[in-house]
Amino acid sequence: MFGDRANFRSEVLTFKVVDFSGSYHGILGRPCYAKFMAIPNYTYLKLKMPGPNGIITMGSTFSHAYTCDREHYELTTAVINSTELPELRNSVTPAVPDYNKSASSSAFCPTEGSKAVEVNLNDSTKMV
Repeated sequence: MFGDRANFRSEVLTFKVVDFSGSYHGILGRPCYAKFMAIPNYTYLKLKMPGPNGIITMGSTFSHAYTCDREHYELTTAVINSTELPELRNSVTPAVPDYNKSASSSAFCPTEGSKAVEVNLNDSTKMV
């Protein structure tokens, strides 16, 4: 049902219920738009359809749409992480650092072919 008491439209729809947590209460698709003869305008976040007493216009704000999209993104990320992270944890062997290894092998060593460059043109002893 869309509209208010003075101008409303009601249709019976057959839909599927999906067992998935989401930030949206419902997602309208082409069958719903066809049944209501509705025209969505995604640029202005408006949905218009004919009613018994004129055009019924449903709208939203960009901040509300952004909030819903952000909640949906965070929820999707959490669901994906909760399913993929345990699988990754089981497939990867943890790396344990060897603290008995000598520090000299991990010390910084200049690469081959490096050359000295003067930092101060007036003092030739200052090189990097």
